[in-house]
Amino acid sequence: MSSKCKKKLVLALPKGRILDEVMPLVRAAGIEPEPNFYDDGARQLRFTTNRLDLDIVRVRSFDVATFVAFGAADLGVVGADVLMEFDYAEIYAPIDLGVGYCRLAVAEPEEMVGSDDPGTWSHVRVATKYPEITRRHFAQRGVQAECIKLSGAMELAPNLGLCRRIVDLVSSGDTLRANGLVEIEQIAEITSSLAVNRSAWKTRPEEIGQLIEDFRKVLAKTKPTKEVA
Repeated sequence: MSSKCKKKLVLALPKGRILDEVMPLVRAAGIEPEPNFYDDGARQLRFTTNRLDLDIVRVRSFDVATFVAFGAADLGVVGADVLMEFDYAEIYAPIDLGVGYCRLAVAEPEEMVGSDDPGTWSHVRVATKYPEITRRHFAQRGVQAECIKLSGAMELAPNLGLCRRIVDLVSSGDTLRANGLVEIEQIAEITSSLAVNRSAWKTRPEEIGQLIEDFRKVLAKTKPTKEVA
């Protein structure tokens, strides 16, 4: 197939804080989106770049993994929390980009901390966006986790009597404190990785391999990388 007819590669990027952190790496890797990409009022979600064979799509962070896993995007920037939750077989994450640092943690109301002993738990009810991670985490020590899945506003759940504990991403901890919650247990440290659709890598190894190498070179100049063997 000639280069003129070849389908463009698609790089999926997450909206929000991680996008702000990853864009310096994207640009340093030689990828510059069209001007509309930087327009906060733009309604389009797919953007051309200075690379004729590459477009960027901008989607919710949770959706990046789905786009990559099902081949709608060839590559994407995906948080370790999403990879842990969904465990997509079609996704390979060769490079930890070191952006979007936070931690996945268990939190409960401040007034419970003094009298609560996690070592005595046999059953917990937890509000979370991450039911699979939560169940696995508690099951490792024989605790049954009843997970109530929420998409946001996790901190409201204990205050409104939905449950007493939550599992959520924590960065500064300000949101927890503002809602009277305290982090009592860390499940995992979270950063975002460059993820690749395995099938796309097999069918277009040179192009995708070159993009991966471009990111490796950028990271080598700035920080140590964590790579999957």
